[in-house]
Amino acid sequence: MSGLLSPHEKEPPRHGLLLLQLLILGVFCVFTLRFWYLQVHEGQEFARKAKANQLRREHVYAPRGLIRARGGELLATNEPAYALGLVREDCHDVEATLDAVSRWTGLDRAKLAEVYRKGRGKVKPFEPLILSQDLGFKEVAEVEAHKLRWPGLEILVRSRRNYSYGDLFCHVLGYVAEANESELDNDDGLSLGDNVGKLGLEKVLETRLRGIKGVREFEVDVTGRRMAEVNTLPPNAGEDVTLAIDLKLQSLVHEAMAGKEGVVVVMDADSGQVLALLSAPTFDANHFAGGISSEEWRKLSDDPQHPLLNRVTQSAYPPGSVFKLVMAGCGLKEDMLNPSETVFCPGSLSLGSHVFRCWRRGGHGNVNLRRALVESCDVYFYRLGMKLGVDRISAFSFACGFGKPTGIDLPHEKGGNIPTREWKLKTFGERWQKGEDLNFAIGQGYTLVTPLQVARYIAALINGGKLLKPQLLASAEPEVQTQIPLNAHERELIKDAMVRTVEDPSGTCWRARTPGAVVGAKTGTAQVARLTDELKALKDEDIPYKLRDHAWMAGFGEKDGRRYAVVVMVEHGLHGSSGAGPVVKACMDYLFPQTPKGAGK
Repeated sequence: MSGLLSPHEKEPPRHGLLLLQLLILGVFCVFTLRFWYLQVHEGQEFARKAKANQLRREHVYAPRGLIRARGGELLATNEPAYALGLVREDCHDVEATLDAVSRWTGLDRAKLAEVYRKGRGKVKPFEPLILSQDLGFKEVAEVEAHKLRWPGLEILVRSRRNYSYGDLFCHVLGYVAEANESELDNDDGLSLGDNVGKLGLEKVLETRLRGIKGVREFEVDVTGRRMAEVNTLPPNAGEDVTLAIDLKLQSLVHEAMAGKEGVVVVMDADSGQVLALLSAPTFDANHFAGGISSEEWRKLSDDPQHPLLNRVTQSAYPPGSVFKLVMAGCGLKEDMLNPSETVFCPGSLSLGSHVFRCWRRGGHGNVNLRRALVESCDVYFYRLGMKLGVDRISAFSFACGFGKPTGIDLPHEKGGNIPTREWKLKTFGERWQKGEDLNFAIGQGYTLVTPLQVARYIAALINGGKLLKPQLLASAEPEVQTQIPLNAHERELIKDAMVRTVEDPSGTCWRARTPGAVVGAKTGTAQVARLTDELKALKDEDIPYKLRDHAWMAGFGEKDGRRYAVVVMVEHGLHGSSGAGPVVKACMDYLFPQTPKGAGK
């Protein structure tokens, strides 16, 4: 029959059964491998995710360490603050939620969106993304009132830094503020929304003050609502620290510098501990703790007095006649100065075609070292500078700690500038000129120092020659960095001249006299610009402010085994005696109070 299949066509495929068996085996193997992969290789990860869907973890913020003054007064504390977080996994409509948050709190909608955009990749979906660090009670109440209808929003209780004395310690303590992207990337201990020290000791001591966060685990339901807390690892609070700074003395110098720009340093000459350290003007560090507004920031940054500038570490000044104390030491050390030998001062000294004038136009007559320091004779030191030359002056200045940072525990400290031949050639492409030795000798020209460096040198003159690191912490041990190259006799000569500068009727530091204490000092009036003859003819108060001289007074006080170095520099303060002298006097009166008559009888 033609419709019937041939016997050969009725036979099943020769390898069909085998192929079917192989296919089944292959499918089985695939399922087996997938099962192994999911159960064994990825099992722990899936278990973790499943657990995470049931358990939530949140950080418990560690209280930041407290900061006290040497008398125990609290300078930096913590107070409760309320942050607003958004858990993305629980939030059904992020855009609508941000709209609602902006309406309730008054926070800028665009800023909220920016915070969300930047933060979403840095926190897990089930962790709160901080939208605002510091809500007021009114805003907290608004969020709490609507929170049930807007899943994902959380009010988080954190701590906010509080500076008890506002602006009094701002340049010493610095402040804390929200960590930026760079800080987050470089510190595994930080999370989005964390605060870190930005300036001052808050920055330098960040790891000691911050503490270690704790963790709290709690169960949540399918909507993210907390059901029960199951585990808590408490945080470790940051370390408390006590400063060497005396609160009353700091308040006193702050008041004495009101309306002025400058620096005050009061240092224990034997330990290096800093009892007062002020950069004026100041600002209220509390403005930064909760996030400074654009208006506040603009007001501070545009202030012509630059309150944000820490003049203690970020500024260096021409020292003027204060540098004569260094020159005297250099002349003695190099054996190129006979203390009793006199130099005639006619009121000026000519070098080539240039006339270098003394501040006293009529001259000082014959002066020796002591009188040259007491009356601050420029001609005496012009001649000494010519004898010594730039190489000796520079080397001695470096050996006394000038031209490099002191190492105080504050960030961004400048070292000032001590010029050398090489420095001038490299900086200006010019050779050192002989006349520049004369400017160098009276603390003008290219010389820049910091009040901290001057305070260390003054302390070394009265403590046996030890150049100490300025210490801000009360617990810090004295740290001798080096010994200035002056023997006891040479130091005593300079010290005695400083005392005479206070005690003698012709001395320029008579304002610093303090009954009952041995006080020595040296004034400095540092030019900041070359005045025209027309400006020189004006009264001091009529000279444009920015062209007025800086006023210095650097001194020490001793009584009953206590020794302190006190340095005051007032920008554009005109004269050392009148501009800085009253502040030095106020410090001496505090350090060495007079016993009332009849007391103790």
